[in-house]
Amino acid sequence: MTRPTVAVTGATGFLGLHLVAALAKAGAHIRVLARRDPAHEFWRGISFETIRGSLEDEAALARLTEGADAVIHAAGLIKALNRATFLRTNRDGTQAVATAARRHAPAARCVIISSLAAREPQLSSYAFSKRAGEDAARNVYADAPERLVIIRPPAIYGPWDRESLAIFKAAKSPIVPLFSRGRVAIIHATDAAGAITQLALGAGKAGLYALADRRPEGYEMRMLLTEAAHALGRRQPRFMPVPAPLVRLAGQASGGWGQLRGQAPVFTAEKAREILHPDWSVSPAEALPASIHQPRIGLAEGFRQTATWYREKGWLG
Repeated sequence: MTRPTVAVTGATGFLGLHLVAALAKAGAHIRVLARRDPAHEFWRGISFETIRGSLEDEAALARLTEGADAVIHAAGLIKALNRATFLRTNRDGTQAVATAARRHAPAARCVIISSLAAREPQLSSYAFSKRAGEDAARNVYADAPERLVIIRPPAIYGPWDRESLAIFKAAKSPIVPLFSRGRVAIIHATDAAGAITQLALGAGKAGLYALADRRPEGYEMRMLLTEAAHALGRRQPRFMPVPAPLVRLAGQASGGWGQLRGQAPVFTAEKAREILHPDWSVSPAEALPASIHQPRIGLAEGFRQTATWYREKGWLG
């Protein structure tokens, strides 16, 4: 049988690293869009085709998507100095990829990687831009909705992730700050990549899906930090709740400092609003059906594996 050709944007990002590995394991012929030839130790032994270019390069997107059996758009911006910058990548880039896929691979399934944050677009420019990207893709596929899959992952963690590293660093402290009492769904990168691969290769129906681990109802931040501490071999941490106004003030200060330096920080006043949002769980109506993919890695196992990897790489200091 002919191997399916899968075109991927965002392959060199954290999720993209795991996604390329999952696609290779599934036997796909992989094309990745990159500004330069990507090389990563995680991809040792994996072969793929590289299309040089960016999301703004219409000719490169045409080469990327031409005749593909599936197109996965995983590229995205998670920090920026303003909403316009977020929109250029997360909305306009999504529209460009969807347009190329619809034009040059009309029979392909187009998979857009959004974010659970898109459920609450009023919270931040990031969330607003991810929802705008979803809407842009729907507009492109208005005449062929059966070809479009939109996936909203929650927080993704695992080897090579620098964002969730903050949880483990916080859990090392003698007194652990507790910024939120809300519930947060999460998923290990291996499970997220496996689910996306299944959908890209034709499993399930088109539509909107949210991802989560075995516990879609999510975890309180206290539980996540406790599990991170245990993964590091520490006892039950001592928590220091941080009042919401102080979290907002810290976000404003971090964002203001970033504006002064001209560098976009991850933590801003808008990110504080996301952190303080009480419910980032995944409801049964949103969840990816178990008939398509079942997550294999639970929180304790996943955190132990991730903590071990961080230590081996020296990321925990």
